[in-house]
Amino acid sequence: MDFKNGTFMYLLGGIVGIFVIVQSLYFLFKAVKRGKELEIDGTVMKKTVVSSAVFAILPSVSILLGLITLSYSLGLPLPWIRLSVIGAVTYELPAATAALNALGKSISAPVSDPAAFTAVVWVMTIGCITPLLIIPLFLKKILGGIGSIRKKDNHWGDLFLTAMFLGMIAAFLGMGISGGPLSVLTLLSSAAIMAVCGLLVKVKKINWLENFALPLSMLGAMGLAVLYANVLPPQLLK
Repeated sequence: MDFKNGTFMYLLGGIVGIFVIVQSLYFLFKAVKRGKELEIDGTVMKKTVVSSAVFAILPSVSILLGLITLSYSLGLPLPWIRLSVIGAVTYELPAATAALNALGKSISAPVSDPAAFTAVVWVMTIGCITPLLIIPLFLKKILGGIGSIRKKDNHWGDLFLTAMFLGMIAAFLGMGISGGPLSVLTLLSSAAIMAVCGLLVKVKKINWLENFALPLSMLGAMGLAVLYANVLPPQLLK
């Protein structure tokens, strides 16, 4: 029996999915009601809802790709649950990979050990609890500290924020290049595609491309990874 895709897991996914949809509809109705109280024109509200929906759907293509990637190893319900709520591809995939690597297993193969699967679930879940605690308890102090730095010297404040961002990116880069030459080539290809998309948006003013840049870079890099694996000599990929 495939416990990863069992009835219980799909039941949990359905409960989570329904909760997210009901919550979204609740806030939508509250927003519409408040808009009517403020006498905002109905056409304006309709355009706002449509544009917000488009803005939410297009970037979620990358989330769908992440779900497909994780589903091979972890089954469909768990990635569906994680990515439907608070999870993100940039967190869930590294978290699952780190947990499986610690157990001597790989994310590139289906998980058949219930204990390993349970460990992955705990790592994914506990890791995402941290921001839920930090934001309400410490965000005001953190923003106050950053604000005081920027008040004294805006240059150093910008450097501080940039350093934190680069530190986060460096952590992901380490995992990206740990898989050998093929991983490095895939990473560089993804960065190149993203850079081209960025140039097209900024220079050619192709603004609609901005929402597709991430999924395009992911799909392009995945396709090129398959090409590299079949074209390049095996000794270069070890």
